[in-house]
Amino acid sequence: MPRCPAYHRMSRFALIGIGSTLIYAVCAFFLSRGQGAGPLPAALASVAAYAIAALFSYTGHKYFTFMSGGNHAMELPRFLLLTASGLIVAIVLPGLLTQMLGIPVSIPILLTCVAVPVVNYIVLGRWVFRDV
Repeated sequence: MPRCPAYHRMSRFALIGIGSTLIYAVCAFFLSRGQGAGPLPAALASVAAYAIAALFSYTGHKYFTFMSGGNHAMELPRFLLLTASGLIVAIVLPGLLTQMLGIPVSIPILLTCVAVPVVNYIVLGRWVFRDV
C-alpha cells in the first residue's frame, strides 16, 4: 500500500501538537506559584506557558509539518490570529455551553479538544502556510 503524503503531514501535525501541549504543561507547572517557588500566579503562568508553546508550535508547523518557505512577516501574524482564535474558543465554548445550556463541562471541553485542532490543521495548510 503506497504511503500518503497527507497521512505523513497529519502525523507531523500531531507530533508538534503533542510536543506543544507538553511544553505548555511543563512551563505552566514550573512558572506557577501554586506548585512551589514559581514566580507567577497560575493564570499568568498559564498565559506565559501558552505563549512559549505557541512559539514552538509555529516553528514546528512552519518547518516540520508544512515545510513552508514563506515569509515570517506574512505567516507569523496569521498564525498568531489563528492561535488567539483557538484560545478564545477554548475560553468561550465551555463557559457558554455550561452556563447557558447547562451541559456538563466535559462535553464542551471535548468539543474544544476536537474542533480546535481540526480547524487549525485546515487553516494552517490553506491560509497560514499555504503554497503561493
